[in-house]
Amino acid sequence: MENHSEACCKIPPIVVKDFQPKGEYKTVGGLKTYATGSADAKHGIMMVYDIFGFFPQTIQGADILADADKDRSYRVFMPDYFEGSPADVSWYPPTTQEHKEKLGAFFEGPGKREKTAARLPKVLEALRKENPKIESWGVVGYCWGGKIVSQFCCKGDLFKVAAECHPAFIDPEDAKEVKIPIAILASKDEDAEAVKAFEANLQVKNHVETFSDQPHGWMAARADFEDAKAKSEYERGYKTLVTFFHQHL
Repeated sequence: MENHSEACCKIPPIVVKDFQPKGEYKTVGGLKTYATGSADAKHGIMMVYDIFGFFPQTIQGADILADADKDRSYRVFMPDYFEGSPADVSWYPPTTQEHKEKLGAFFEGPGKREKTAARLPKVLEALRKENPKIESWGVVGYCWGGKIVSQFCCKGDLFKVAAECHPAFIDPEDAKEVKIPIAILASKDEDAEAVKAFEANLQVKNHVETFSDQPHGWMAARADFEDAKAKSEYERGYKTLVTFFHQHL
């Protein structure tokens, strides 16, 4: 991937404590949705969060994507596919039988991927109707949301570009069907061989990078802004996303 543009390197400062979202919540396609960025933006991004839902670090990421470059802003939307019932951060990693049972129930209930996959096109259609100024759409998914994104990369008529951050359930076979440019930002905890094979199978423009000293979730709910290195890599990850979207959206 090309070097970051000067504009992309000027992302807003990370708010370590007492973060206040810049956007607003609205109802889109029947779902509570976080919306941020200029209403005049010509490009939109849908965010598919991780299993912890509307987490401050993930919301701050949405604000960064929206406002990182004043000369090329995005309107970013994060629908609440879990409808107010995300997984509790204390359940993961599961250390007790109770945690395992609660996670299992979550993945069969609010977090059932098939349920979200069925709803996403309808939500995107509603977003298109309500935002006619937006000419093209991208999508970014985190962990659980990354697998959702993989499904829709195979359908070139919905999104123009995609990204996955510390994606869960990486399947190199999925890569063979991807039809749009895609960025994969993996952590040290993803299967390195699966990430490598996924990259090898891609036949589209791509950027695949492993942040080898960062844990799964470092760009979303598990981001640790108290750690200087983690905070720096969170920033670098979002600079990478902004650059990739600039190039392909």
